[in-house]
Amino acid sequence: MKKTLTWWDILWFGLGAVIGAGIFVLTGIEAQNDAGPAIVISYLFSGVSAMLAVMCYTEFAVEIPVAGGSFAYLRVEMGDFMAFIAAGNIILEYLVSGAAVARGWTSYFATLINRHPDDLRIIVPSLAENYNHLDPIAVVVLFVIGAGAIFSTKASSRFNYVASIIHVVIIIFVIIAGLSHSHASNLSDFAPYGPHGIFKASAILFFAFVGFDAVATMAEETKNPGRDIPIGLIGSMSIITVLYCAMAVTLCMMQSYKTIDANAPFSVAFEVIGMSWAKYIVALGALKGMTTVLLTAAVGQARYVTHMARTHLLPPCLATVNKHTKTPIAATVTMIVGISIVAFFTELAILSNLLSIATLFIFTLVAIALLIRRYYVAGETSVTDRNKLILFLIVIVLSSLGLAVGWAAHVNGWALYAITGGIWFLGTLGVQILLKKARAPKLWGAPLVPWLPSASIAINIFLLGSIDKASFIRFAVWTVILLVYYFLFGLHASYDTAMESAREENPIEKVVEEGVAAHGEESRTEFS
Repeated sequence: MKKTLTWWDILWFGLGAVIGAGIFVLTGIEAQNDAGPAIVISYLFSGVSAMLAVMCYTEFAVEIPVAGGSFAYLRVEMGDFMAFIAAGNIILEYLVSGAAVARGWTSYFATLINRHPDDLRIIVPSLAENYNHLDPIAVVVLFVIGAGAIFSTKASSRFNYVASIIHVVIIIFVIIAGLSHSHASNLSDFAPYGPHGIFKASAILFFAFVGFDAVATMAEETKNPGRDIPIGLIGSMSIITVLYCAMAVTLCMMQSYKTIDANAPFSVAFEVIGMSWAKYIVALGALKGMTTVLLTAAVGQARYVTHMARTHLLPPCLATVNKHTKTPIAATVTMIVGISIVAFFTELAILSNLLSIATLFIFTLVAIALLIRRYYVAGETSVTDRNKLILFLIVIVLSSLGLAVGWAAHVNGWALYAITGGIWFLGTLGVQILLKKARAPKLWGAPLVPWLPSASIAINIFLLGSIDKASFIRFAVWTVILLVYYFLFGLHASYDTAMESAREENPIEKVVEEGVAAHGEESRTEFS
């Protein structure tokens, strides 16, 4: 693909990819149902988790600057199977997040024209609950966005950062105008649902930070990945976390968390305080944000699919890059159609929980892959050190899982958390003290390894423990579908591709396999 992007493009792609339906829709839902004003802590905790994941992603994006994102990273470090499982969940993440943002777009558009969101949807009572509010506007928006993503990556980037700048200006307006009409008394009942409510909201609000991984897929089109990717990704995530926390505090000070509107919380809040005119500015800002989120996601999604198709884990026709636009048209259209189907039927509440599971799972795998990358190199690392690394990784994951299960089960007291936290600490310390680093990053590396990726693993798994059972059942169904596809189709396609690649790299092996070597001296003459 053509290298056209700079750190400025990446920075605004990061802002455009992330700030959207999460902050403008889920803030109201989670403040009202789970966290109260303490939702600011929920956002801060999710932001820390996202920043740790950003650090891991950034090292991979710089060291392996290809379009495949985490699929490419995991394929290099953990093999085809784990890469495919992650890739399947990446596709799920994009299907769900794109659909959720598109439905959020409809909600704020309804606010802009003084209508209720359901007035713009087709309600079909005969369909199952949460799947019977059909959303044709979301589908139209997705197809328009898809056309933009197909036209040009650079043009998409220019539109994105212009729209994102306007969006950030509107967000600053929301914060200043909202705080000027705020009441500190609305924060008096700060954490009405307790710590479990705060972390439950944090797990769901992770949705609001999703999108930066799509930016990492643009490394292949970045002029100077070693400089541009770190500045763009880390800079955008830092700005986003600050803005999210400020907006959450503003909303909860404008009105009581008990009366926050679930569909368009910020627009309705301005109406409540007597600034009805401001709700149109807020709705317009939300629509701009969601549009750039959808655009950036459409660009990133297509690049994931393109890279998977290059490995034949998906049909190779999806890897085609159009010679005129230099964009993957087939992959873009395929993803837009899939997202449109999900967006047409499925409610936001279903989508947000499922998205958080898929995303946290992927981020955990990337953090594990970073530890493997730093401490294991095939053919160089001894068997003893390899086994130690496997043992320490198991200790880190299981201790994190124990912490999450204990929290989900509402275990009282600090004994369990102290024990599991101590085991996690010893596992990470073992990696640092007892293992020698096998590889150092050439251009840019995540700091504080092994502690940073290990902390990312622990926080991600901990947040998974706060998500409801029904979402895990849906996630399990999707995983079973992935496994069936992989063992029936993907495994064989990927194996055939690998063998073909090996024969091309080793002409002697290719000659032998074709049976030419059976002719003895004649085969050596032909090879020469």
